[in-house]
Amino acid sequence: MAANLVLDEAALKKAPEEVFDVLEKLGEGSYGSVFKARHKDTQSILAVKQVPLENDLQDIIKEISMIKECDSPFIVKYYGSYFKDTDLWIIMEFCGAGSVADVMRLRRKVLEEPEIACILQHALKGLSYLHSKLKIHRDIKAGNILLNHEGVAKLADFGVAGQLSDAMAKRNTVIGTPFWMAPEVIQEIGYDVKADIWSLGITAIEMAEGRPPYAEIHPMRAIFMIPTKPPPTLSEKDKFSESFNDFLAKCLKKNPAERPTAAELLEHPFIKNAPPISVLSKVMTEALALIAEKGLNPDDDEDASGEAGTVIPGTTKSYVDAATLVDSGTMVTGDSGTMVMGEDGTMKLSSDGTYKPQFLSRFGKKA
Repeated sequence: MAANLVLDEAALKKAPEEVFDVLEKLGEGSYGSVFKARHKDTQSILAVKQVPLENDLQDIIKEISMIKECDSPFIVKYYGSYFKDTDLWIIMEFCGAGSVADVMRLRRKVLEEPEIACILQHALKGLSYLHSKLKIHRDIKAGNILLNHEGVAKLADFGVAGQLSDAMAKRNTVIGTPFWMAPEVIQEIGYDVKADIWSLGITAIEMAEGRPPYAEIHPMRAIFMIPTKPPPTLSEKDKFSESFNDFLAKCLKKNPAERPTAAELLEHPFIKNAPPISVLSKVMTEALALIAEKGLNPDDDEDASGEAGTVIPGTTKSYVDAATLVDSGTMVTGDSGTMVMGEDGTMKLSSDGTYKPQFLSRFGKKA
């Protein structure tokens, strides 16, 4: 089993192609491409993120540090790293069903409430663990929640994550994907773990409706609307349970201080009464069959922009990544710096000024 795989010092000193067979490309993650690979000695299947070293090495090291320190069944496991020519290979747990966004896209169906509750319960357990370690993910979305063959949901792609004990003041800090970003993140007024709670609420809507709120408009316009408009809700609230609507309302409070913690949300009736993992059996069976037939690469899916799919129809250049359409290279300049949108849909804040989140004062002062 890959979950019990240990790469010893001798294995980590070898060239990676001596240790692994790369089988196929799975997609693009933050900073690099992700491949399916086989560990030669044990035949375990793993995921390999290959990162070109012209990328910001400090960001890459930060991501490795983040996932290396995490030990939770609801967070993807890290096994080790290798240098190969101009690439860094990051060896991680393989989740065979891909992301929740992949599952919806492949099946051309949104998820049912019981399925959403089960996935959210797993995601909240991952977030509760992460937040207890003073870490913030900063890019929660259906495309960053992976499902293994059993249907266990795991948080992935820590290329955007941050440690709450640092100032997050570095220039070009990646701060998330626009449609899922909390108002306080966009406004640059300081943010903490509650930003992940907002993003999870948006992800819940994404799972129920196939795309996040404001998906029909350009992402650059969305970043101005999210802080000024009322909190989003399901488009047809009456079609969903009162419990689900209440869960969303609690996640999507404009004031982060009013949002519950991940641990508190685990006690919410919608999550506490979530069905067991067996509720995902049909979803997993269908998704795995489609993956075996088509693979996970969205480029192979000729009609990925169906009404219920997770690709947003539009006129701009499309990158299939958790339903986001981005116009590569678009920038908007303001007094606080420049918002730069990358090809993976993430936003970078480019500013020479020092940005110190307000939550740091909580750790620096005594009550």
